[in-house]
Amino acid sequence: MSTTSGIRRLRLLSANIQAGSSTRRYSDYVTRSWSHALPAGNKRGSLDTIAAMAGEHDIVGLQEADPGSLRSGFTNQTHYLAERAGFDYWSHQPNRNVARVAGSANGLLSRLEPVEVSDHALPGRISGRGVLMARFGDGREGLTVAVAHLSLGANSRRAQLAFIAELLSDHPNAVLMGDFNCLPDRPEMETLYKHTRLLPPQFCVPTFPSWRPQRAIDHILVSADLATHDARALPAANSDHLALAMNIDVPERALR
Repeated sequence: MSTTSGIRRLRLLSANIQAGSSTRRYSDYVTRSWSHALPAGNKRGSLDTIAAMAGEHDIVGLQEADPGSLRSGFTNQTHYLAERAGFDYWSHQPNRNVARVAGSANGLLSRLEPVEVSDHALPGRISGRGVLMARFGDGREGLTVAVAHLSLGANSRRAQLAFIAELLSDHPNAVLMGDFNCLPDRPEMETLYKHTRLLPPQFCVPTFPSWRPQRAIDHILVSADLATHDARALPAANSDHLALAMNIDVPERALR
């Protein structure tokens, strides 16, 4: 993170890490389905690779991090990544737990100390989705960073985005990152742009599938007053999503 003339540049990363599992082609969803329920496979090695990438950033949002179930060897993957990558602050939001065999969580890693962290269940036809929010700096002008993993269905996404828009409507300096499961110009995204200060991304960066990225469904959305730089996709070990990195310029007063 760098500081010049009252502006601090923060390095952001959003990554769907698929609980450390490996998917390199569509057929792996079937042939390697066991890796989503069993601790076998080189998940620890994948996490170490992701930690090396995460460690080059200031704030990291994670999706599909296992909170400590059978498939991860009962390892809280957000905590593991925080320790391996040298982050002092971390939070996680378990959203789904299938009989302790496979769990899924949103996670947040930060080099800045948040003044408040909250999590919220998202509406949807099937439960198990959430948004994790952290606030940095006091007062209304503080920076708010939210991490979310939205549903596959458009109707559920519409309800989820309306819920998130209500949460962020009074936050002028906000970032929303995560796996949206949709392109940024989908009709359900309009409620977010209309009721918050978040803007559509200037450039669509394809992130899915990781082995032949064609769809921009992972996003880092930023409020109008926060300048963005260098949006780019990075491999998240062997996840089926590429990670998305971006630098943003934040007024120092928003972090005090």
